[in-house]
This record gives sequence, structure tokens and C-alpha cells, in this order.
Amino acid sequence: MVSFGGLARKLFGSSSDRRVKGFQGRVDQINALEDGLKALSDEELRGRTDSLRQELANGKTLDDILVPAFAVAREGARRALGMRPFDVQLIGGMILHERAIAEMKTGEGKTLVATLPTYLNALSGKGVHVVTVNDYLARRDSEWMGRFYRFLGLSVGVIVHDMNDDQRREAYACDITYATNNELGFDYLRDNMKYDRKQMVQRGHNFAIVDEVDSILIDEARTPLIISGPLDDRSDLYAQIDAFIPQLTDEDFELDEKQRSVTFTEAGTEKLEQVLAEAGLLKGAGLYDIENVSIVHHLNNALKAHKLFQRDKDYIVRNGEVVIIDEFTGRMMPGRRYSEGQHQALEAKEKVKIHPENQTLASITFQNYFRMYSKLGGMTGTANTEAEEFANIYGLSVIEVPTNLPIQRLDEDDEVYRTFEEKFQAIVTEIKAARERGQPVLVGTTSIEKSELLAELLKKEGLKDFQVLNARYHEQEAYIVSQAGKPGAVTIATNMAGRGTDIQLGGNLDMRIQHELADMPEGPERTRREAEIKAEVAKLKEEALAAGGLYVLATERHESRRIDNQLRGRSGRQGDPGRSKFYLSLQDDLMRIFGSDRMEGMLTKLGLQEGEAIVHPWINKALERAQKKVEARNFDIRKNLLKYDDVMNDQRKVIFEQRLELMDATDVEETITDMRHDVIDDLVNKYIPENAYAEQWDTAALKEDVRKHLNLDLPVDAWAAEEGIAEDDIRERLIEAADKAAAERTERFGVDVMRYVEKSIVLQTLDHLWREHLVNLDHLRSVIGFRGYAQRDPLQEYKQEAFELFQALLGNLRQAVTSQMMRVEIRREEPRETPQVPEGRARHVDATTGEDEFGGDDLGYVPPENRNPEDPQSWGKVARNEPCPCGSGKKFKHCHGAFAQATVA
Repeated sequence: MVSFGGLARKLFGSSSDRRVKGFQGRVDQINALEDGLKALSDEELRGRTDSLRQELANGKTLDDILVPAFAVAREGARRALGMRPFDVQLIGGMILHERAIAEMKTGEGKTLVATLPTYLNALSGKGVHVVTVNDYLARRDSEWMGRFYRFLGLSVGVIVHDMNDDQRREAYACDITYATNNELGFDYLRDNMKYDRKQMVQRGHNFAIVDEVDSILIDEARTPLIISGPLDDRSDLYAQIDAFIPQLTDEDFELDEKQRSVTFTEAGTEKLEQVLAEAGLLKGAGLYDIENVSIVHHLNNALKAHKLFQRDKDYIVRNGEVVIIDEFTGRMMPGRRYSEGQHQALEAKEKVKIHPENQTLASITFQNYFRMYSKLGGMTGTANTEAEEFANIYGLSVIEVPTNLPIQRLDEDDEVYRTFEEKFQAIVTEIKAARERGQPVLVGTTSIEKSELLAELLKKEGLKDFQVLNARYHEQEAYIVSQAGKPGAVTIATNMAGRGTDIQLGGNLDMRIQHELADMPEGPERTRREAEIKAEVAKLKEEALAAGGLYVLATERHESRRIDNQLRGRSGRQGDPGRSKFYLSLQDDLMRIFGSDRMEGMLTKLGLQEGEAIVHPWINKALERAQKKVEARNFDIRKNLLKYDDVMNDQRKVIFEQRLELMDATDVEETITDMRHDVIDDLVNKYIPENAYAEQWDTAALKEDVRKHLNLDLPVDAWAAEEGIAEDDIRERLIEAADKAAAERTERFGVDVMRYVEKSIVLQTLDHLWREHLVNLDHLRSVIGFRGYAQRDPLQEYKQEAFELFQALLGNLRQAVTSQMMRVEIRREEPRETPQVPEGRARHVDATTGEDEFGGDDLGYVPPENRNPEDPQSWGKVARNEPCPCGSGKKFKHCHGAFAQATVA
């Protein structure tokens, strides 16, 4: 039975089909220009770039010049790269230009597709950012595609880890900049922590093309980018709390695997109150008294560490460190740490060194970073299942681009077994059969544990010539993946998302040459060896094709259909034959959590014997429904998190815009004066109520606060005793006295010095209060959910209280700046540069590679033992209160870090 929707799609095509057809007219126009462009010399073709730029300067839009620009780009790619974009690649490029996501299958040449809209949009001179999932791809693509851009007269830069600010600024100034999402986000955060426009590296957010857009904008967007600094060490408390958890029994807590949550029961709370009281950690009568908020937080983290987080699935312990395993890719994520004390709880559980918690200095989500771009496009092999999220959060539609050649992969129905053991035995049998017929096999597993279990089973069966690619061995991954298409090759991988390396039947020729001939110089011998390898790869490809192409064999379904589709899509590239099949058991997490009890009873009644499997399209549909439910729930969670983050994002924009205005201002004297007057207004309004009699004025408190905030000892009580005095008179006298004191200071120290000091104090005070505000918002966020028990909307409560906190921040800023400026004393020291970004640690690891882009270290920090006292260049960033590395015995800020500075008397 065909649904009306299905019937409509058959008659009229899907929405993607209709949109793709809409591009065909422009494709024909581009093709019509091809012969004319082929006749041009290289110099004449390059000259077309200048003429297109001139057309834009004369008032034409990018859409007006799309056809000639794409035609020039196609011819440029043919000459510079030896690759002529197919018609479907032209369509993919137009989709990216029109603020949408091009869903293109693996092997369809997405890297080349991105060059077309990149070239077009770079003509505007406003810069284009091409976003990749790791440094390797950013560097590779900038070099590879850079040949094409430079051939047509455009400049290309690349941002990778360990570049200094000057190098970054130069790369961002190029027409086209390749970078990872992490580098872009952290550069934005660091730019907004700087004290001078000249120090900033980015020049705006015009157009970004995001490769592996689902990985970056959905998977990685689960956690924000954070720059943080350490807090006080509380290792002993974590260890103490951890010791209590093993004393609990199943009656003391409730575990919900579906929601990934665990909570104490009433019995558990009573037991903990008793042991905490004995240990002297309980304050007040009960665990949930306000004094014990911190203890409750630690207890909840310890409980999660023991009952929710599983070793070798969620994390591993390596070299005395707890290393997170990414749930999507199964890779180690060194340097990334769980926030809010959860990582410390895991370290206490595993009895390894407990590192101090961190305080957030700056933070942004990928959602809010990428929504800053005037225009955004993306490409991936799997986006359609998340189309609703892309539309709702980023305003991006998903358009499926047809393949250049028809897909010949055979996607078989799932095989469902009753137990793990039966399933894995069937998988081993299937792998052996594929090996015997010479078919390359890619085995997908969901965790390290399962990949190693399968490896052990294969060894027991006498199969030893296989590769295991998981979080423990990802260093060799690029080469392992590149050769996974050899006949009879067996590659076991935890996940195949965003590897950036094609699996080509017969093996990847370029990777083999690079690997095997790395040390061989150019010459006749190298040419001969290259020809031999080429012939060998061609022969192996024929064998692999004859055996049926790449066989993708998955050991489990993932919660997300998209991850399953990524794995499946590794087979059948560019019209190659291929095959895919998923092997499941009723003990798999997805089956177990989502209603396998009834299914097991039904299969037993049907007489399913041990070792037998059930294969039916209905099973696939039931699993797809379960996956859709999980995806919808995860989307709701991300959407809800984003609603909260949007509150902070609005405030972040205000603060960052205010900083830019302050940095751009030649002087901020007027701002300082306004702040001073506002503080005086607040003081008068506080102690002299409106329409109150003089006897009701609290002049003693007003006098004290004037001394505290304005550093002035004024006879406020004597003024108040004068006949007929009004509150406005008091206000005017305070303003006059304060302005006079400020003017005397300016005269004493010089106008130029005071203007510099004023700007420095405002910016540094604003930054300090903003960081405190971020901590307050974190604390508010952690408890606001409890408002739901009082039938109040937690989000609305959060918005209201966050606004009140922000208003308090602005009030505190006025008071703090005024108080400092009324006390400032200047002493001359050696000239200093503009203050640098404070020491901090960048946290967010690429979920598709497991590599910490920032090495997990403090930014620019060099250990003392590696510093040469004679060479300041070897010191890296030195904290201002550290002993100076030169050995003088002074603090750094009083020695080599000294500067002409404002000090508060």
C-alpha cells in the first residue's frame, strides 16, 4: 500500500529532486561557456578573476556573476588540479552558495565541490572560511585546492594549532581561509578577550562552508568551546566522597538508562546523611540543607561516575589519565574533560591523580558561533535525518545531490539474534566467508571493548591478518583506512565518521606511494616504483570488484541513523559494487532499552533456535522507529540547551560589542564621567528616599559610602543640616566634588596617561566581572530545573534571573570602575605592551578525530624546567604573579613583565 506522500514523490519527485532540477538551466549555461574558456591562455583565464571583481564593484551581485564565475572555476580546476567538476558537482556548489546543505555520497568529490562557491564568494574580498574537522584536512585541502585558487589569482591561508597571532592574522586576511571549527571558535573568543583592536586576528564572519556539516554542527555542538583557568584544588574532598559510593546497595539509588540519569532514593539519602555526619562533612540537620549544596553536587557526580560511566566504553585509563571516549566515533579525546567536577569524580573512582577544576573565562557554543556568519553552507554524506534540526537552529535546508554514477551497493535487511554470543559467532563466520572469496570487509563496532572482543574471536578462529582501528590505535588510522579496500582485507573500526580518507577498491594509490616511497628521491627509480605500485593497485581493484566490492558489516545499530548511514556509505563509492548488512542481538543497548522483552518472547514462541536469526523488513522498520524516537529526544535536549545558551549569548553580544566600542574609542573620559555620576545618583537614591524629610535621610551611611566608592571625605551630614537643602543640592555637591578630584588627578598625571589608564581599567574590570557572571550563570543553570516542581517554567525563570544578574553586573561595573579611578596612583616603570589574553586552557576536542587541537595544555605555557633564564623567547606565557624566569627572585610583573601601570592605592 503506497501512502499519498509516497505517490506524490513518485509522480513529482521529492523536494530535493525538484530543487536540483531548478539548477539545471544554469548548469547548461556554464557548459555553453566551456569551449570559449578552453581557448584562453592561462594568463587570460586568470584575468577573468579581475574582470569579475570589477563587475561586482560596478554593482552586480554574486548571483549575477555565478554562471561565468563557475565556468572560470571549472576550467581553472581542470588546468591546476587535473579535475573537471561534473555537472552534479556544479549543482552541489550552487546549493552551498544558496545557504543550504548539499548531501553528497562518499567519494563524490565534496572537496572539489566547495571550491566553486568559495571562488565565487571570495571575489567580494570579504573573506571565505572553509571549515574542516581536523588540522590534517585543513592543511591538506589548503595545499591541494590552494593550487587552484592561486592559479586564478586568489590568496589562500590556513589556520592550524601552534600558530602565533601574526600568522593567524595573515591567514584570516587572505581571500580564502581553511581552518577547523575549534580554531575559528577559539580565535573568536580570544579576540574578545584582547585589549587592542590591532591584537585581534579575525576580520569578520562573511561566508563559511562547513565540511562534514552534521559532525560539526550537530555532534560537536553538544558541548561548548571553553577557555578556562584553574580553581582551588579539592582533591581530598573528591576522594572522601568517592569512598562512600561503594557502600550503597541497589535500594539506595534509581538508575534510568534511557534518560542516562541516576538519583539517590530516600533510603540512600538517609544512609549518606549518617556516613557524612560520622565523617564530619554534614552541616545542619539534613543533606539538602542550603549549607550542603556543594556536598550534594559532589555526591551526584560520584554516583554518576560509578553507576552511569563505564570504563572502556565511556572512557579509558591511559598513563594514569582518565581519557574520554567519544560515543559517536569511539575515539580517545585526550585533553577533553567533563565539566562541573564530573571528570574529577571519575579520577577519584579510578584512583588516579585528581586535577583541579577550572573556571570558565570565555565560552560559546558552535550553534551561536556559526549563526554569526552572514551566510552559511555545508556538505556531508548524511544530513537528511537531521534536516529538521538544521532548519530550526541554523535556517539551513538539506538538498540531496544525485550521484555522478548510479549506486550499486546492496543494502541487506538486518539479521537479529537472541544473544551477543550467537551474533558474534555469525559475524566471525561471515568474515571468514568474505575473506575466502577475496572480498574486502569493513567491520563497524560501537565501542573499543566490542572491537577488541571481535578481534579475539577472529584470532581464536585462526584469522590473524586483520587491522583494528579504534581509539587505542588512531595514530595509524589514515593509512589503515586507505588500504581497507584491498581484496580479502579485514578492517575492524569503532566508527567511520569523517575520516577524511576514501576507501578505494584495491587500495588508495596516493597513500601507498606516499607511505612506501616517502624516503625515495625523485628520479628514474622512483618513477619505476610508482608505475609498479599503480599496476599492482589496478590489478587488486579488479580482484576486489570481481569479489563484489567493499562489504560493510556492522555489529550493532547506533542510536542515530545518520551514524549507521555514514558507515554504510563507505561502500559503493563512484558506482562501485558493494554490500552492507547489520548484525543485531536482543542484548544490544538499542534493542534492550527499547522494548526487546516482548520481542524475545515472540521469537521464542515462533520457535527461534539457538544460532538462528530472524531477517525481515518489519524488523528494520521497527528499529528505525526506535532510532527516530532517540533522535527526536536528543534533538529536544540540544534545542532546550540552546534556549538556555541563547540567554547568555544575548548578554555575550552586548559585552563583546561594548568591548569593541571601548577599544575603538580614542578616550573613554565621557564614559568614566557618566559612570561616576550614575554611582552618585544610585547613592543619593539609596540613602535619600524620594519625597522624604531631611530627618529621614541616612546621611551617616551616605557619607560612609561616598568615602568607600569616591574616596572623598565630605561633610555630608553638615550639608543635610542646612536650612532648605534638597536632595538635588546634595547630588550636585557630590558631583562637583567628585569631578574636581578626577580633574586634579588628570592634571597631576597628564591627560595622555590618564586616558590610557581609564581605558585599561574599564576593559580589565569588565572582563573580571564578566567571568564572575559566567560562574553565576553556571550555578543558576544547575539549580533552575527545580523551579519546575513549583509549577514555574524553568526557562522563563532563568531568563528573568539572568537578566537581573546582568543588571547587577552593570551596576557593579560602574561602582568598581569609579572606585578604582578615584584611587588610582601612577608609578613609572618600564614601558609595557598592551595586556595579553590571560593564561587559560582551551577545551573542546574534535569529536571526529579524538585529537585535542590544543594539546590539553595551558595556552602558550612552558614548564619552568624548560625555560632558559638567559632567553626570554623560551619562557612562553608567564603568569604575572609567578617568580620571574630570569632568576631575579622578583615576581614576573615586577621584573621582565613590568609596565607603566595603574595601581589602586
